[in-house]
Amino acid sequence: IVPVAGLCPQGAYGVQDSLRGGFSSVKNELLPSHPLELSEKNFHLNQDKMNLSTLRNIQGLHAPLKLQMEYRAARQIQRLPFLQSSHLALDTLRGSDDVIGFEDILSDPAQSEMMGEPHLMVEYKLGLL
Repeated sequence: IVPVAGLCPQGAYGVQDSLRGGFSSVKNELLPSHPLELSEKNFHLNQDKMNLSTLRNIQGLHAPLKLQMEYRAARQIQRLPFLQSSHLALDTLRGSDDVIGFEDILSDPAQSEMMGEPHLMVEYKLGLL
């Protein structure tokens, strides 16, 4: 059997061609270990959909459209690329500004793994690089 290039995940010698296909990730190939795992992963998305459909049924079509426009505007408000943004406006719109969660305690910007050259990061964000 002669493997055809591009049709099999492995290269011509029976091993993965990392140069062309990238590194393989075991995490992407894992199946959910519990039936509720997918539901929990999409909890915020499902909750937003439910809230918007309830809002549409109560106030009409304009209310969820206006709220989605406000969400989109609040997501665009950020600090410089090398500083972590708190997204306070988005939390306030969603009503989660008074909720203390896991990410509030353990995502201290001072302990962040994202360190970089500020000038390079801003130039990359602006498309100059």
